[in-house]
Amino acid sequence: MKIMIMLRVVFAVFVFSSLAAMGSSAMTQLVTYVFGDSLTDVAAKLGIPSPPAYLAVSQNSDALLKGVNYASGGAGILNDTGLYFIQRLSFDDQINSFKRTKDVITARVGEAAAIKHCNDAMYFIGIGSNDYVNNFLQPFLADGQQYTHDEFVELLISTLDQQLSRLYQLGARKMVFHGVGPLGCIPSQRVKSRKGQCLKRVNEWILEFNSKVQKLLNTLNHRLPNSKLIFADTYPLVLDLINNPTTYGFKVSNTSCCNVDTSIGGLCLPNSKLCSNRNDYVFWDAFHPSDAANVVLAEKFFSTLFSSAPAAAPAPSD
Repeated sequence: MKIMIMLRVVFAVFVFSSLAAMGSSAMTQLVTYVFGDSLTDVAAKLGIPSPPAYLAVSQNSDALLKGVNYASGGAGILNDTGLYFIQRLSFDDQINSFKRTKDVITARVGEAAAIKHCNDAMYFIGIGSNDYVNNFLQPFLADGQQYTHDEFVELLISTLDQQLSRLYQLGARKMVFHGVGPLGCIPSQRVKSRKGQCLKRVNEWILEFNSKVQKLLNTLNHRLPNSKLIFADTYPLVLDLINNPTTYGFKVSNTSCCNVDTSIGGLCLPNSKLCSNRNDYVFWDAFHPSDAANVVLAEKFFSTLFSSAPAAAPAPSD
């Protein structure tokens, strides 16, 4: 199983804005626990190391106390999402791993200290894309045939409600949920259009999902004492990059750099043919943005932050 050991750039923005006034020492001591799928990227601007993959440090209490990444390629909110990936860890699996993490930490520092540690940590959650592209939108899987979209999105939200509530019960208080991007515009979906255009209906479904997640987080903030759940909406930023690639220095946003067979998944295989200049492409394969695109998105997120962030209070004079 390939465990992703990266942070989403938007998480860096949120944390930076939360801690900017606290100084560099607070940044270096920040503990993060990451949950999600393969749609992640390194947050180099944050100035802290990416947390290690859980399976590499599962019994190392020193490492666990510094933060862990549980994210797994193919993971989803639903346990049957990505079933054909075999070794993926669903969101429920990742939460179970966090519980084991807390048990190890408790054995190391005691129950009271472990609870405080979990309460003080930051939790980043980026999940939901695979529930669509590797579940509902796949005609050969049961969910796409069994549910209408209204029924499916309600299943996702009710399941997510239970999962976030369980994380809270395990000690999580400060959680950032990353909304799903415009999946109707990724190469694996565009190929279903006769002219290679974005699938409007898919994007409408994603906007509905994101809206319902936002409402859920607001409800949880009122229901769970001392919780701070925040929705990070990058949908419009990603869509603008796709619709206006030349504005950001790209040439191609409707297909991938890696020549992939979308009928068998759309991932870049070792024998795949690559484009001559990957920096021209918004997408690396049928699902994932290129490194160059992630750099642009990171810059865009940070410029948005600093253009709207209030000025820091002046230091007191002696």
